[in-house]
Amino acid sequence: MGNFEKKIETFITIFFEQGGSAKVLEGLENTLTIAITGLIIGILIGTVIATIRVLPKYKLLPRILNAICSFYVAMFRGTPMVVQLLVFYYVLFPIIGLKMTSVQVAIMVFGLNSGAYISEIMRGGIQSVDPGQMEAGRAVGLSFGTTMMKIVIPQAVKNILPTMGNEFIALIKETSVVSFVGVTDLYFAFNSIGSNSYEFMVPYLVMAAIYIVLVLIISLLIKLMERSLQKSDRRS
Repeated sequence: MGNFEKKIETFITIFFEQGGSAKVLEGLENTLTIAITGLIIGILIGTVIATIRVLPKYKLLPRILNAICSFYVAMFRGTPMVVQLLVFYYVLFPIIGLKMTSVQVAIMVFGLNSGAYISEIMRGGIQSVDPGQMEAGRAVGLSFGTTMMKIVIPQAVKNILPTMGNEFIALIKETSVVSFVGVTDLYFAFNSIGSNSYEFMVPYLVMAAIYIVLVLIISLLIKLMERSLQKSDRRS
């Protein structure tokens, strides 16, 4: 027990007196920024892809767009996130001469990756909506796009909200790989504290606790949103 107390004292010393807290706060900020912004980008990309993939395939253009979207989804779902980060940061962007910070690259890659997964989630949500909703919208003179955006997709979002919450949780946890491109995230911050003291037990336990708290907060927010949507459905 005395040895563990000594480890805690060492951690507290580095955390409060040697700048460890500042690094952890920076890591937490980067983790949340990458995950939240990546999710927003993923929702936008995923909604567009899902809409394209449920389009009727009678004409040539929808078939071509569907093939492109299918390739995009397969590519980002078929490779690990860390590989995508390394390829974009060290290979693709240097080749095309695009200069971006490591955080910006991480946000873009997380958004593109999330878009591939959310597109399938959204497509399932759209297909779960009664086809009569689309027919009713078209019957009153609305275009396919307007009916999709104003009638079908809002109903689909209610159906997929828990799954979207799981995607956000996955993004939070996957930010632990962004240190491969030099981003200070929670893992990098606590690993630095452990390296300074050669004691990794307490820093890793605290890091795990922070991730658990973040996941619990996200889960609570998702439940509150679900209850709010259920109440609005009852009123309507």
